[in-house]
Amino acid sequence: MSSEAWELARRVAADAGVELRPLRTLQDCDAIMGVMVATWGDHQTVPREVLRALAESGNVPFGAFVGETLVGFVLGWAAVEPDEGLHVHSHQLATLPYRRHAGVGYALKLAQRAQALDQGISVARWTFDPLVARNAYFNLHKLGAIADRLERNFYGEMTDELNRGDRSDRLVIRWDLEPDPGPNRAIPDHAVTVVRRGEDGGPQTSGDAVGDVAILEVPAEYASLRASEPEAASAWRDAVANAAEACLGRGLVAASFDRDRSGYVFTRTYER
Repeated sequence: MSSEAWELARRVAADAGVELRPLRTLQDCDAIMGVMVATWGDHQTVPREVLRALAESGNVPFGAFVGETLVGFVLGWAAVEPDEGLHVHSHQLATLPYRRHAGVGYALKLAQRAQALDQGISVARWTFDPLVARNAYFNLHKLGAIADRLERNFYGEMTDELNRGDRSDRLVIRWDLEPDPGPNRAIPDHAVTVVRRGEDGGPQTSGDAVGDVAILEVPAEYASLRASEPEAASAWRDAVANAAEACLGRGLVAASFDRDRSGYVFTRTYER
């Protein structure tokens, strides 16, 4: 299984114009920190000695290279949950700005999947901002993960360039690694829209998650909205958190993301 996973990861990397390599040396750690700064600013970077210790303990980050230049990395470590046991916690995935949205991040996640399967680990978990639609599409549609928890203000106040001044709500991802990556399908198809975009661009609560499937729309470009209309962005933050918690509380999970509607599909039953 892991050999097929590596074959897929390397094929996707080649299509993206990069080569996948493990990052073990001090020089690799410095290169990782350079990508961190380019992504989040010079803010609370993971110390070089921690990166080195993670690699030494079997939690080797993977990098995407163009020649000898690191253009992206994925960083995680083995973790334990009381109910699920061993899994990989994927903490950071980043690429240099000029290589974003070009398949590099997908290749890196596939490398992390293959590495985990090599180690006998079949589940990965991580968190992401529920209002970042492109990440929702990537996680739920491209990879076929689900989101089964929401944590309000997960990191507390953050000071990096992407998150400064916003509440750090996070959906918690579960990615089952053994099936081939790909979108999940909600069963059945009938759905109630619990939050939709109103004519003024703000959130409009329009129903309760009373059935087996619920749609929760989010702004297609939340970062732009937050910069131009902070009050509307704050209203979206609260509306999405409230609705997601209601859906999850009824036993639904976010199993897919409809990019045309910019909306989560919460469902009780799904298949990949």
